[in-house]
Amino acid sequence: MSPAIIILVALAAIIVVLRMQTRRFYFVRHGETILNAEHIRQGEDGGLSEKGERQARAVGAYLKRFRIARIISSTYPRARETAEIINTYLKVPTIYSPLLAERKNPTEIIGKSTRDSEVIRIVDQMDLAYHADDYRFSDEENFLDLKARAQKCLRYLKRRGARETAVITHHHFLKMLVAQMLYRDRLHAADFVKLAFFNVSDNAGITVCEYHPWKRLSPTRGWEVVSYNEQPD
Repeated sequence: MSPAIIILVALAAIIVVLRMQTRRFYFVRHGETILNAEHIRQGEDGGLSEKGERQARAVGAYLKRFRIARIISSTYPRARETAEIINTYLKVPTIYSPLLAERKNPTEIIGKSTRDSEVIRIVDQMDLAYHADDYRFSDEENFLDLKARAQKCLRYLKRRGARETAVITHHHFLKMLVAQMLYRDRLHAADFVKLAFFNVSDNAGITVCEYHPWKRLSPTRGWEVVSYNEQPD
């Protein structure tokens, strides 16, 4: 075998080893926003409150101890702000992806108080009642839409994630990502209602997940939830 072929074989072996390495993801819900504090249902817009900025700094200081090589963030302003603050500690390349955006709320509730009786009725109907997978109240992103985006997002993270990656996302979508990791095609709207209700995702909470390429034929397709909604020390 010629030296050139030996080198090519060695390089191919190295690439295979690198692709089979475990990848760890630190999923972070953005810090508290001004609208969170005012109990207003948000759309895409909305920046961090002073408390949210402090929370993002606490996350950055906590994550600095790990060998994080990349940040992947939602494109929404509150996630961008959180990512930028965290990156003052990590100083790594940042990628922004709309795949990590929050679920689109129905127009009828955006900008309204979460305590408004009509908003409560609509949210209960969408998020707390058992309904068919294809149920849609109006123009929101429904269960099937969100599930399809979560599947696409997990594929994206497997491709773009470094050995250790911080991922900045949102309350409802983070729950769907975790549910999709654990249940895949077995996940239905009625199951997600229960999972979402009993698993709170706090502002600046950190959920650690790993992807093991050699386990991609397992029921979770190689994904593992290591810890959920941890608060930075």
